[in-house]
Amino acid sequence: MTDQAARGPLAGRTILELAGIGPGPFACMTLADMGAEVIRIDRPSGPGIAPASGRADILNRGKRSIVLDLKQPAGVQAVHTLAERADVLVEGYRPGVAERLGLGPEALWERNPKLVYGRMTGWGQDGPLAQAAGHDIGYIAVTGALGAIGDAGGPPQIPLNLVGDFGGGSMYLVSGILAALLEAERTGRGQVVDAAVVDGAAHLLAVIHSLLGSGRWEDRRGANLLDGGAPYYAVYETADGRYMAVGAIESKFYAELLRLLEIDPERAAPERQNDRDGWPQLRAVLAGTFASRTQAEWTAVFEGTDACVAPVVGLREAAAHPHVAARGSVVEVDGVLQPGPAPRFSAHPMVTPTAPPGPGCDTGDVLAAAGLDVDALVATGAAIQA
Repeated sequence: MTDQAARGPLAGRTILELAGIGPGPFACMTLADMGAEVIRIDRPSGPGIAPASGRADILNRGKRSIVLDLKQPAGVQAVHTLAERADVLVEGYRPGVAERLGLGPEALWERNPKLVYGRMTGWGQDGPLAQAAGHDIGYIAVTGALGAIGDAGGPPQIPLNLVGDFGGGSMYLVSGILAALLEAERTGRGQVVDAAVVDGAAHLLAVIHSLLGSGRWEDRRGANLLDGGAPYYAVYETADGRYMAVGAIESKFYAELLRLLEIDPERAAPERQNDRDGWPQLRAVLAGTFASRTQAEWTAVFEGTDACVAPVVGLREAAAHPHVAARGSVVEVDGVLQPGPAPRFSAHPMVTPTAPPGPGCDTGDVLAAAGLDVDALVATGAAIQA
């Protein structure tokens, strides 16, 4: 197997990433995991509020880093030169900022018409809030996603920043870039991929809208099949203060749940699984039963069964779960726990990610390979070499 094949299906593709935070870096990390060469263009002063640095800067794993001062014309021109050989450029600025820097899509297409231009924002390139500041919680709030998550009678619960930034943002940017690359191969023309978190988060709600439209979803928290309203799709505390997750939706899995819990059918008749009037009583029965043993004891009871019950574990504990460990879903790189690459490809072995680069450690090599005068750029401060 060649080195290129070992890297993944995107081997030979070059991605330029204008440094930012959150969903843009995660999207480019995913592309790097798939074998692309990702060159992160860091700023002399750093990208802002980053979640981590050094070895723990997981979103920058597998990339190369150069530092350019984009406030200097020479720094901007260096990006233009790099873009001539690139397949994709990704930026996460507010609308209009890249154009003011001289790095908008039209300017770069003059040098490379096939370039795919990925734009990662919260609100999108247009609309009343396009120029407004924002974060994940606000984006998912206006889509209805945040309002649908939480217990009945309680406040909405924040699903980390998985639904917005990374689910509705990064993954849609990745899929959009891949689709645009396919079209660029066919037409010879690149295009802008407008990936807005608000659009992606709304798109993720497709099945919920389907249930709502068919009258099978109440537009309130904690009253439905998948939001904790159904007692057989919920989380229960165990005797040691830990939790078990129950997802016994199908009737045969629900029957298996009751059997393993040793619950008297008179107290929870399988045929009354979806009798909403009986849900409060069923929830009380399940809660009392789970509270009678520890998490470890219940985990042993349900191991290898089809009751769809799993222990709720912490981030560090998850890495040692037998299934997670066997698949390499969580790996350790230089002492830092992190997710393994996903998805998997049959034609390429799963490669352990490499540690993130220090800012500017690849400046000289990358710029020299592009035919640029590294010494001159460094001398003027347009480029910084670590």
